[in-house]
Amino acid sequence: MQFQNTSLSAEMLHAIANQNFTEMTEIQAKTIPLLLEGRDVIGKSNTGTGKTAAFSIPIIEQIAKDADPFVYALILCPTRELAMQACEEIGKFAKFKKWIKPVAVYGGASMERQIHALKNGANIVVGTPGRVLDHLRRRTLKLDHLRTIVLDEADEMLNMGFREDIEAVLAQTPENRQTVLFSATMPPAILAITKQYQKDPVMVQIQSPHRTVDAIAQYAVNVPMGRKTDALHLLLAAKKPVSSMIFCNTKKMVDELTEALQNRGFAAVGLHGDMKQMQRTQVMNSFKTGRCNILIATDVAARGIDVKGVDAVFNYDLPQDHEYYIHRIGRTGRAGKEGTAYSLISGRKQELELRAISQYTRANIEEITLPTAAEMKKEALDNLQQHLQEQCGEATPSAEAIQLAEQLLSSGTSAETLLALLLQEQITAATKNLPTFDIPKPIRKGRHSGSQTVKVHFNVGRKERMAPNFILGALVEATGLSGSEFGKIDIYDKYTTVEVPVAESASIIDAMQTGKINGHPVHAKLHEERNGGYRSNSRIGSSRSGNFRRNREYSRNNAGNYNRKKRRG
Repeated sequence: MQFQNTSLSAEMLHAIANQNFTEMTEIQAKTIPLLLEGRDVIGKSNTGTGKTAAFSIPIIEQIAKDADPFVYALILCPTRELAMQACEEIGKFAKFKKWIKPVAVYGGASMERQIHALKNGANIVVGTPGRVLDHLRRRTLKLDHLRTIVLDEADEMLNMGFREDIEAVLAQTPENRQTVLFSATMPPAILAITKQYQKDPVMVQIQSPHRTVDAIAQYAVNVPMGRKTDALHLLLAAKKPVSSMIFCNTKKMVDELTEALQNRGFAAVGLHGDMKQMQRTQVMNSFKTGRCNILIATDVAARGIDVKGVDAVFNYDLPQDHEYYIHRIGRTGRAGKEGTAYSLISGRKQELELRAISQYTRANIEEITLPTAAEMKKEALDNLQQHLQEQCGEATPSAEAIQLAEQLLSSGTSAETLLALLLQEQITAATKNLPTFDIPKPIRKGRHSGSQTVKVHFNVGRKERMAPNFILGALVEATGLSGSEFGKIDIYDKYTTVEVPVAESASIIDAMQTGKINGHPVHAKLHEERNGGYRSNSRIGSSRSGNFRRNREYSRNNAGNYNRKKRRG
């Protein structure tokens, strides 16, 4: 259904057209007529389906130009970000109705400024439950003439512990109000609220419970342990998203990843709950305006941000709740546009977690491999060649450029050398931000039959409580090789050596440089020989100090089992 075919006012249709909206989403088509009739509504819909417009448009339409300066509508949101976003969107729909004055109230901002805005004729208030309740107690917000109250993301507000605040707010609203509730899920607590505070509500539910993710191309990338940042760098460099969001599970990880990407030349900003409101506002403004095109956030942003034009979402960490996966990737592919989501996974546990997410969302998550740095460099060079060829066919050099070329050629510089030097600058510019590592090959079955081996040295040993299963597990996770491709593992007091195929030694050392074994950071290198043997800090069986039982040699047979041999002094 198109907006133009509705009975909405000319001012509203003009504002909608200004935002390039033509077709209603399913939730809008079903909800707007009911709200215009004054019905109580329960809207069950995932994020990114156009819910804000669904309740904003009817609210704005029902406030007359000559209406008295009272608060006619109150929208409760779970987070400050969502309150600001909703208020901003209401302002866009009311662009040609100058008498509409939306105001956002939320914690972490100046109470005095909010009081001033409320006294200045606010007729639509958007806020978080706690701050709205504060204003009600101060009598700086009065709801005596309230017509409509909207509980947006009601399930999230309950999850955040706002039930008592919501009920306290509802208790101060007129009994004849219109009560609208939107929620992604319908747990018993939500149903209890609808039963107690709504009158003969109409349930509006879009056809597919996971419709939001259906329009999003979803991919999984299996990454060695400790290499997610490098893999993310590869993805960003290869896919070149104009605007992207990256989700982490912890505030610390947001800070670390933001710094890492900034150091690699990416315009990235971080957002999490420990930031002050001024910082959060600055971060969002820089992301919205395009000054920074990468936003790294915790799940506090999954429900609280509505940014247009995000064309890729990255799950650096898998969400701890399957529902949050939907909310995360719902940041892209909004309003009928295509979107892409990538999940970085390391290890068997995360593979199983992603499989469970796929089953829960009923979505097809395709596993893809990352391009190597060499492949990306070749692509960059091919693009450069194509660009230069197009320039030769279309562009005409200036007189100054021709003159300079003639001078250089006349000085004895060959045309080939001159062209090569100029191309080198272009090549450097085209490839300067490419990562320098390659993701190891996929797991292969079977050992390198008859291949030569070399020992790789790790700076952890018995003093760090190392065991062969710790060593082997870390190697398999980090390199993508099968356990059978590694040879004997010798654990000494201060270091460990592992026999590896010569052909794989460089990639194994590279893969382990940023890894950890049993929680200990490791450094890997080729084990050096001294006097015809391998250099060691304490040779096996050499101790006669009474602690010989701790000097053990660990080896593996061809079947991959461990045999532990004790030296008997």
